[in-house]
Amino acid sequence: MQSTKRNIGPVSLMFTGLGSIIGSGWLFGAWHASMIAGPAAILAWIIGAVVILAIALTYVEMGTMFPESGGMVRYARYSHGGLVGFMAAWANWISIVSVIPIEAIASVQYMASWPYPWAQGMLEKGELTDVGVAASAALVLVYFFLNYWGVKLFIKTNTAITVFKLVVPALTGVCLIWSGFHAENLGLTSTASFAPYGWSAVFTAVATSGIVFSFNGFQSPVSLAGEARNPTRSIPFALVGAILIALVVYVLLQVAFIGAVEPSSIAGGWHGLDFTSPFAQLALAINLNWLAMLLYLDAFVSPSGTGSIYTATTARMIYAMEKNNTMPKIFGSLHPIYDVPRPAMYFNLAVSFAFLFFFRGWGTLAAVISVAVIISFLTGPISLMSMRKNASDIPRPIKLKAMGLISPFAFVCASLVLYWARWPLTGHVILLVIGALPIFLYYQSKKGWQGFAKDFRAALWLIIYLPTMALLSYLGSDDFGGIGVLSGGWDMLVVALSATAFYYWGVSSGYRTQYLEESVALRGTTETETKKRADTRLQKPRGITPQSF
Repeated sequence: MQSTKRNIGPVSLMFTGLGSIIGSGWLFGAWHASMIAGPAAILAWIIGAVVILAIALTYVEMGTMFPESGGMVRYARYSHGGLVGFMAAWANWISIVSVIPIEAIASVQYMASWPYPWAQGMLEKGELTDVGVAASAALVLVYFFLNYWGVKLFIKTNTAITVFKLVVPALTGVCLIWSGFHAENLGLTSTASFAPYGWSAVFTAVATSGIVFSFNGFQSPVSLAGEARNPTRSIPFALVGAILIALVVYVLLQVAFIGAVEPSSIAGGWHGLDFTSPFAQLALAINLNWLAMLLYLDAFVSPSGTGSIYTATTARMIYAMEKNNTMPKIFGSLHPIYDVPRPAMYFNLAVSFAFLFFFRGWGTLAAVISVAVIISFLTGPISLMSMRKNASDIPRPIKLKAMGLISPFAFVCASLVLYWARWPLTGHVILLVIGALPIFLYYQSKKGWQGFAKDFRAALWLIIYLPTMALLSYLGSDDFGGIGVLSGGWDMLVVALSATAFYYWGVSSGYRTQYLEESVALRGTTETETKKRADTRLQKPRGITPQSF
């Protein structure tokens, strides 16, 4: 049986998460968040980090229970069966594979502000031209080949790239604050100045400006858990450490961006901000030419580091989905020398090219990814608490005591973020997730519908939850794109109460699935028991035995 090799230490694993988080989000996120929420975008980053950290904590326990490659697409299958597992895996894969092209788009979009006609011709009205798409495709190929010859090459390049990615944003924030900070832009004199578009805009910024998208990278350490040395220590260290460090960097950058903008540029409101390469243009405006050059370089390094990481993790997701028997067998093979799932890499490469063709702007694709991210995380809190009830015998190297409170809080927060994403975007992405069900049904028919009835009952909460959230989004406040049947304030209360009910329904719907037998945890236990029985037989003294009589 093929297995992955454990080559990644705790610090390298944290850099994998940090490298995923600090990608193109920092290059554009502060600008988009400011356009939506004004100075209150600072709070949007903090709210986003709290939500993601709560969700991430639910994956700490499961990541150490099942230290498997592509683990993020398996946990729901272990707790609720094949149908919930497939829907969660599909949403998770969409949210991750689409990051590969968006990182390439970010690099090319920054390049389009260079003072050369050939570079400026790559972007038109905020979207890539055909030349820009071709340049982005070339970058996607670079990410592909960085992973083609194994995870060791990927990790060596990633650690160096991540250090650079961490230094440049921090240096940018400090230099902008030091050299040209307009404190009046923060609007601290009144609530109307600090949050000019209301608090609903702050919540929308969390969901659609790239904040959730930016923090999405925390799951990379979980997806690479099968290659982690000492996963009990490495996984929680990597998850929590990456999120907290990234939060500090993002808040610093948001404050710096708000203060660096010329007050005359926002005289007509924050909605009117127009940039191609936000931080580089601000650096040039205050004569920090050296910083602008560094930023243009980092516009390739940061997204390329993230794109490379996601090329690695998405390949392992497809590899894991094949192990779930919902993808063709070819995607479950590893290269005999380099230990990477190359067929899965080729598949993700083709999908990345498709995303490049249909989504040619950073902001548009970031909003889609953010909603898919939230849908993919919804099952985490429910799977954790369900397995505590139905699979309590599985060893848990880490068991957080407060998860009885954190898990429902995380689920409700994720549901609110899904609502904040605004209609019709919420409905479109939910439809994209549900639209994949024919693939699952096809593989079920090949199996003769074995166990389908039980899996369907366990999935009923999710099947009803997603259309319900789409309906609430449609009926919701006009602040969030709805038709106004649910007025402001009451809408979020209804969403929170509905999410709470679905959470407890989801937890109670779980059962001890047969798929748990596929997990590393139970395979390891079975192998250990088998070895003990064999050792006992070998140690049994020969000669007279009870059977002799």
